[in-house]
Parts: sequence; C-alpha cells; structure tokens
Amino acid sequence: MAWATSSNVITTNLDAGTDSPAAARPDLKAALDELILVIDGRGTANGVAPLNASTKISATYLPDELNSTALTDLTLDPATGKVKIEEILNLQPQTVAQLNGRTDGVAGDVAYCSDGGDDSAGVGCIAVYDGNDWRAIQLGTVL
Repeated sequence: MAWATSSNVITTNLDAGTDSPAAARPDLKAALDELILVIDGRGTANGVAPLNASTKISATYLPDELNSTALTDLTLDPATGKVKIEEILNLQPQTVAQLNGRTDGVAGDVAYCSDGGDDSAGVGCIAVYDGNDWRAIQLGTVL
C-alpha cells in the first residue's frame, strides 16, 4: 500500500469563493483519495503503526532492529532515566585491539571483550571505558 502524497492534494480550485465547484470536484476527489490512503495505511507496510488502548505501539508493529544514521549514536532517553531490558542483553564481542582502536569512547561505555579476560581460562571479560582506557572486569564463577 502506498502512503499519501501531499503533492497530490491541489487547492488551486478551492481557495477562493469564486472558484468553480465543477473545477474543484476532481481536486476534492484526489484529496479524499489521499485521505483514504492514510486511513487504510494504518497497520500496514509503508503505513503507520497504530496505538493500542494504552497509547503504546504493540510489539507486532515494532521493528526487530533500530539503526541510526551514519556517524550518529542511537539514543534511548526514557523519562525515568532508566532503560529496562527484559530477558537478556547481548553485547557484540569486541577484541582488545578493536576496543583500543576506537576513537569514540566516552566514560561509562560498556562492552564485552572476547580476549581481554583471564587468558589462562580462555574467558572474555566485561570492559568499561573510564574516559581514557578500557578497564577489564573479570567474569566470575561458572553458574
């Protein structure tokens, strides 16, 4: 389904009291056709996600992946100041070389480092950027 296009709404024959109703008819029909596209586009591909009874977007209409534009961080900014993740958070593994090669580190960044932990056990670690360096937080006992 195509979404409405504002350029298809022409008001030339609708903006003066002296405009001909006969000339305005095709413009009104085209505008109503665009309105129908908006109404029918609710909950469809290339349309708009509807809100449920709680004024939220249901999971059915949420994407499986969010991507920001090039060179822009994706920001989650809840009013509570807290992001809650149900179930499991998965961090893409990074090597020590990859983490140290980054130039965008900000104090508080957290990563999973695949080769920065106790090398004798072959275990990775959690890494936290302190503003200058990545610091390893060793993983504990096996569950």
